[in-house]
Amino acid sequence: MVPDQARHTIFRSAQINGGRPTNMSMSMSRASLPTLFLKVGGAVLLLLGIVGYIGIFNTISFFNLDAGENLAHTVLGIVALGFGIFVKDQNVNKWLVVIVGVVGLITGVSGFFLATGDFMGGHFAHPNFFGLANLENPADNLLHLVVGIVALLAVFLSRPAMAPAVSSR
Repeated sequence: MVPDQARHTIFRSAQINGGRPTNMSMSMSRASLPTLFLKVGGAVLLLLGIVGYIGIFNTISFFNLDAGENLAHTVLGIVALGFGIFVKDQNVNKWLVVIVGVVGLITGVSGFFLATGDFMGGHFAHPNFFGLANLENPADNLLHLVVGIVALLAVFLSRPAMAPAVSSR
């Protein structure tokens, strides 16, 4: 683009947008934050599920993955990746991320109140979260809280910016 044409384009854009230059790539990336969250989060969950089955983290006392958590991470990772890649409706992805955020917060907070337990000599934690997984570990709880907050932030930040009030003078 010739420099004069570029200046004219920026100037025209500023006139249309109330004196502010626009950045289309910024607004497009904001709108797709929930989809990006599903893709990245889904990949991380799937990897975490696979690593949990292998047992890499099972020797670390502050971060132990049991069979129920591995299954949940794997299934949720596949679902999140599927939605992030194949579902093009941003509204559907946004609501799914809201659900992930709320469930993450509930899981994180409730994990601090669950009783601990040991099952089968420590190979599988006693399932104390609706009979599915052992979530009393503080590292798990903090991680679930962070995921919930990041999910809700991805939805909140994807909202379009509010237009400034226009004076009728």
